[in-house]
Amino acid sequence: MIAKLITIDRFINKEALSGILLFIATVAAVIVANSSWGQSYYDLWHMPLGMNLGEHSISMSLTYWIDDGLMALFFLMVGLEIKREMLIGELSSVAKASFPIIAAIGGMLIPALIYVGLNPNNPLGFGIPMATDIAFALGILMLLGSKVNPAVKLFLVALAVVDDLGAVLVVATVYTAEIHTEYFLHAGFIYLLIWALNFKGVTKLTPYLILGVFLWVYIHAIGIHATIAGVLLAFAIPIKSKIDEKKFIYDSRKDVDEFEKHMDEIPILNHHQIDNLENIAYNYDKVQNPLVRLEHNLHGLSAFFIMPLFAFSNAGVLIDFTTVSANLSIVLGVIFGLLIGKPIGIFGFTFLANKLKIVKKPDNISWNEILSVGFLGGIGFTMSIFITHLAFLDENIISAVKLGVFIASFMAAIIGVFLILNTKKR
Repeated sequence: MIAKLITIDRFINKEALSGILLFIATVAAVIVANSSWGQSYYDLWHMPLGMNLGEHSISMSLTYWIDDGLMALFFLMVGLEIKREMLIGELSSVAKASFPIIAAIGGMLIPALIYVGLNPNNPLGFGIPMATDIAFALGILMLLGSKVNPAVKLFLVALAVVDDLGAVLVVATVYTAEIHTEYFLHAGFIYLLIWALNFKGVTKLTPYLILGVFLWVYIHAIGIHATIAGVLLAFAIPIKSKIDEKKFIYDSRKDVDEFEKHMDEIPILNHHQIDNLENIAYNYDKVQNPLVRLEHNLHGLSAFFIMPLFAFSNAGVLIDFTTVSANLSIVLGVIFGLLIGKPIGIFGFTFLANKLKIVKKPDNISWNEILSVGFLGGIGFTMSIFITHLAFLDENIISAVKLGVFIASFMAAIIGVFLILNTKKR
């Protein structure tokens, strides 16, 4: 139990620090985009970059390589988190999962309905206010320190995992342009091979990742957003280790004893000791859970490189409110969806479900704190921007929506913090 709490603590701290870095990257992007370097900034991210594989070639702008390529690694990590939480975490039982699942469903459904209600003739952007930026939200909670009930952090993490799963499903099913069915067979065959590795008990990550690259290529060729390849790969990564902890301790203890027994006066290791160390290293790999190991390795890369780079390349928007007025209903749909729809959905669905005795509210979190999480869930930011680029092609609409996302996320953060501080005073 203590080990699990330490793991959750590390997860929250990394996400929180990532949120702070995301904020810095976003501010830098907006400043650069509105400076004399603005055109150079735009040209850099739209620079074509490609590669040839025999007769086949892949060429996209630098922004698309980040959005489709590096973000696939981010979604791989998201998929790993979802699978872990469903198997051993906050979503591993009906009792644990039901409350955050209902909260997340409400937090996705109501914002989408608000957006569609304001844009019945242009509903494609409904996925934008559905998203929650867990890094930013946890970053705010970390800055508040001991003023935040630890149960609030856990609830937000569990809710965000379900929210991420919803975002993945929306991206896979809605934001797909032209489907090339001839590549389905290729992708299916590769994915079958990946699962065959799982069923055969292969715990080495390298073959999974190599096949994952080919899966990404064929998913991209089909026309489905290539980041979905990351999630599909994550679900196939095994969680069970090759040996259990007791065997690892028993074998390692034997090797340590042997290592000590062969100590001598020569100031270098002898071949017996080297063999013992290699045995320990071999068992060290075998005792680790492949899923947890990959998630751990990806978390730092995602938190401190991929997401800040994504924010810096995508958040640079010209502050021009004429684009907002020209696309007012779309922007209002995003703002009201995030700022009003999220808290109403999260609080309203859980409150109603609790009253109807469908689920029971956890005793260690208050309704005021659930409402505060509802507002923090309205911080869409990077995920909302990501979906914006999938939903729209017009640069003016994209710029207007980004401004709307910034405004809504900022206001949602302020209200969420106020509610948390007000709860602590009571």
